Amino acid sequence: MITGKNYIGNRLSATGSVSRKTFNPKLNIENEYEFYEATLEEVDEATELAHQAFKEYRNVTGAKRAEFLHAIADEILALDDELIQAYTSETGLPEGRAIGERGRTVFQLRSFAELVSNEEWRENTIDLADTNRTPAPKPDIRKTNIPLGPVVVFAASNFPLAFSTAGGDTASALASGCPVIVKSHAMHSGTGELVSSAIIKAAKKTGMPNGVFSNITGSGRVVGAALVKHSKVKAVGFTGSISGGRALFNLAANREEPIPVFAEMGSINPVIITPEAIAKRADEIATTYANSITVGTGQFCTNPGLILTIDGDNTRNFIKDLAEKSTAIAPQCMLHPNIKRDYVENRTTISSQSGVEVVASLTEEVEPNFAPTQISAVSGADFLTNPKMHQEVFGPFSLVVRCKDEAELVEIINNLEGQLTGTILAEKSEYQNLGDIVNALQDRVGRIIFNGVPTGVEVCPSMTHGGPYPASSDSRFSAVGTNAIKRWVRPFSYQDWPNELLPNALKNENPDEIIRTVDGTHSNEKM
Repeated sequence: MITGKNYIGNRLSATGSVSRKTFNPKLNIENEYEFYEATLEEVDEATELAHQAFKEYRNVTGAKRAEFLHAIADEILALDDELIQAYTSETGLPEGRAIGERGRTVFQLRSFAELVSNEEWRENTIDLADTNRTPAPKPDIRKTNIPLGPVVVFAASNFPLAFSTAGGDTASALASGCPVIVKSHAMHSGTGELVSSAIIKAAKKTGMPNGVFSNITGSGRVVGAALVKHSKVKAVGFTGSISGGRALFNLAANREEPIPVFAEMGSINPVIITPEAIAKRADEIATTYANSITVGTGQFCTNPGLILTIDGDNTRNFIKDLAEKSTAIAPQCMLHPNIKRDYVENRTTISSQSGVEVVASLTEEVEPNFAPTQISAVSGADFLTNPKMHQEVFGPFSLVVRCKDEAELVEIINNLEGQLTGTILAEKSEYQNLGDIVNALQDRVGRIIFNGVPTGVEVCPSMTHGGPYPASSDSRFSAVGTNAIKRWVRPFSYQDWPNELLPNALKNENPDEIIRTVDGTHSNEKM
């Protein structure tokens, strides 16, 4: 008997399924890691396991779920070099990135473990009865948050650990009391298999119900679509392209019982650099942003793909310096030949638009799956009239827009699609004049950075990683930070319920001494 299913790899391969191998983009050869296409019967099996597990897992105490999450973190660390080597061979990313992302993954798991170690995260609220109220007595009503049910998580291509098998979506869903079925990413299924084995081992060690976690894969759309449409699945987490996220959203909306899809999708993350900032810090900003544009080969959802400036001699000199500094950084490997192909096609599409100037692009020959950096520039008027320039180029590319004045810059912000982030680089003397820019950005983004870079997403309660569509499918929720748990729960009220039948968090005696809101007052006192 195993806890859940791991359908990837040789150990628990799907009988009769098609076998495929992952790809090493740095060496430009196939890896030895094999994965097997899941069958529709296996999709049914995984969802039925999750459905049955939910009946028990929803009532597992927060302390026990915390123990489970800590055990997952421990088992991931125990994989040691085997995990790091699988990661690097399937992504072309360096060992340091793998180690750093493993640390982030472990930190996320432990953060959610700490969050659910008591029941305060459920936002328990009690409104006591008032039998003397006229004209009608007031009932006793008590509210908490309860888990939705089995969640399908789609692993992301660009973060094989932090946004994949045991990433933020999985950690937050398991923390909330929802079983998880991961749709592993075919590009890094070997890494996914190792991590899923760690989760299953942790589930066994901590006595979690069979089916609390399953991991399956499929290189096409059949498996993913079947999971989203399955009646026993109650929510979906996705990180990836706009087209992929929207397809899943549509599938979920067209079900007989529609379910929420929390998709984090495309973003070009506009950066506004004021004239004074360029005048005083041009060299510093160019160096900082050359590194931000190229870090991770530009394969971050928060990559600064659009820079908005006010035209002038200083601005034109800055753009030239930024381009030179960016293209001077050695090319790096992309995640997969298909991603390199899309990068070249998308940057070519934008750079071939009327009015666009390629300021600098690495022209020397690079290794097959390495990405040459490119910086292009265009006038504000041309950018405004051509939506093709507003699209994301996933890779080390940025388009600099030379606006004629602040009014045109604000108009451009207002005409952008929803974004994950916006950034303002400004001097103190300009603070009082930033109101229109800030207001415009606030309508378009989920997070504003000041005098920094958008790359890098801190895991903490105050983080918002999401934004107006198409940055995310629901801008009310964050995909990063402990508040991400709110995606997987719904409010539930008990009216005039016997005290002894209430969950501990809502009982009069408050046996766990947690903080609750009682008639509008925060307290951990008994009643």
